[in-house]
Amino acid sequence: MEKIHGQCLCGAIRYTSAAAPLMTAICHCKHCQRQTGTAFSIVVAVPKGSLVFETGQPATYQDVGDSGLPVFRRFCANCGSPIVTEVDAMPTMDFLKAGTLDDTSWLKPQMNIWCTSAQPWVKMDESIPCIAGNPPA
Repeated sequence: MEKIHGQCLCGAIRYTSAAAPLMTAICHCKHCQRQTGTAFSIVVAVPKGSLVFETGQPATYQDVGDSGLPVFRRFCANCGSPIVTEVDAMPTMDFLKAGTLDDTSWLKPQMNIWCTSAQPWVKMDESIPCIAGNPPA
């Protein structure tokens, strides 16, 4: 895979990552549900430090995960698009919001995470794992 490219809705923030994704997942945690305004968030984990902001810098909302450790939700202050989440409990990865990717043709989620808080009306793909909480580090 070549570089990952993406941007927020208004284009004020553009990013790249030259690293290959570590995993893709469908996150059903309550915080992702609130942040996206829907039942889940599709995320692409990239190695910590591989994400480069080419234009703009995201604003940050500091959250707290179930671990009690900080979660930094980075978003465009202009259009509100969530861009990336940094989870202190998983310090080797950053979680890009897949909806911001320029090219999603390669995207295929490998697992569902935080299945304990999934909406009961969401039908999950039974061919991929369903993990109760965070993905394996």
